[in-house]
Amino acid sequence: MRVITQQTLGGPEVLTIVDAPEPQSLPTEVLVRVKAIGLNPLEARLRAGEFPLIGRPPFILGWDISGVVEESPQTWRFRPGDEVFGMPLFPRPASAYAELVSAPALHLARKPASLSHVEAAALPIVGLTAWQGLVDLAGVSEGDRVLVHGGGGGVGHVAIQIAKAFGAHVITTASESKREFVEAFGPDEVIDYMAVDFTDAVRDIDVVLDTIGGDTVERSLGVLRPGGHLVTATAEDDPELIAEYEAAGMHFSGIAVDPDPVALRGLVDLVEQGKLRVHVQETFPFERVADAHRLLDSGHLQGKLVLTL
Repeated sequence: MRVITQQTLGGPEVLTIVDAPEPQSLPTEVLVRVKAIGLNPLEARLRAGEFPLIGRPPFILGWDISGVVEESPQTWRFRPGDEVFGMPLFPRPASAYAELVSAPALHLARKPASLSHVEAAALPIVGLTAWQGLVDLAGVSEGDRVLVHGGGGGVGHVAIQIAKAFGAHVITTASESKREFVEAFGPDEVIDYMAVDFTDAVRDIDVVLDTIGGDTVERSLGVLRPGGHLVTATAEDDPELIAEYEAAGMHFSGIAVDPDPVALRGLVDLVEQGKLRVHVQETFPFERVADAHRLLDSGHLQGKLVLTL
């Protein structure tokens, strides 16, 4: 089979396609013939060596996949021919930039018929991050006021829809250039963060979901109601911030997404109800992974990028 690997850290040019042995599935795992691979900013950072989550090269990047079960010898959960998607093994290496991936069956879900393989591959990491932050950690419910920072990004545009599906009043920040894109996902209010300071524009927020980082996390303290909750995907372990929030009577949670079959099925339910869709900005054939990573490096994407096989 073909895989995309790298022998050294660096720019997109270090990604190369080579032949490799097919993975061997362990008990409770399935072998998936990959049809599409979702790309995430994290993978560009790992490729460049910004932090050693999966060690030193050589390695194969990737987690988000959608495909067809080819072998399921020792699990009852799926059968050959089933269409599945998921984010197996994260944060351990899943080696998903490949034609075949062996994955724990528990880390996958049946692909909804209403989603293409491309759309399904784009959903797991961003969808699980948003779900675990809003639903599991913050317990968003009917009538809550939710502020989503970065509504035009991968996590952000999915988070808007999840919060709306749970009955929240959703406010999001986005640049004016992304306003039309963001409004298509149903927020109640959009704040142009380049023209307006969000701390002057909103008050009495029950839940803030941060996907931006930097001083946005600390400044969000001023817009929360007493007892409000900030969930950040960018600063999961910051004792000073945690202490500052707790001293003010607020809750602070950092989220490091993990495989979650319950949340994955929750996302499927929203998709099947027509309450959730994922936007794919562009697809690239497997052979053009370097071009895809160049666009990933540029930032300011609308939604997701996906490799196709």
